[in-house]
Amino acid sequence: MADTVAGEPRVVATEAALAFLREIQADHPDILFHQSGGCCDGSSPMCYPANEYRVGETDVKLGEIGGVPVYISGSQFAVWQHTQLIIDVVPGRGGMFSLDNGRERRFLTRSRLFGGGEACALPVR
Repeated sequence: MADTVAGEPRVVATEAALAFLREIQADHPDILFHQSGGCCDGSSPMCYPANEYRVGETDVKLGEIGGVPVYISGSQFAVWQHTQLIIDVVPGRGGMFSLDNGRERRFLTRSRLFGGGEACALPVR
């Protein structure tokens, strides 16, 4: 599975998300993201210490943001494969087990369809 579609990355992040990610990495240098399937924490991108999260056999690596790998479950990827995920940050509480919890900001996934001619209004890297 390619981490790009028509030359566009499957996952990107806003500058605010990258800055927040660096803040978390100051406390937890080796981390990863897993796009939540919506059971307990909605559809938030969950941030975990890499050594405390087991990537599943069917999980798909979408790419990296700020050098941090981003995964999604295979079943969820089947639904979202035509969509670019845009990781952003907003005020609020993170998911219960996510490293953004308790920091009064949380990661949020926005999305847009590939090939639809849409222009993304968010600054991305």
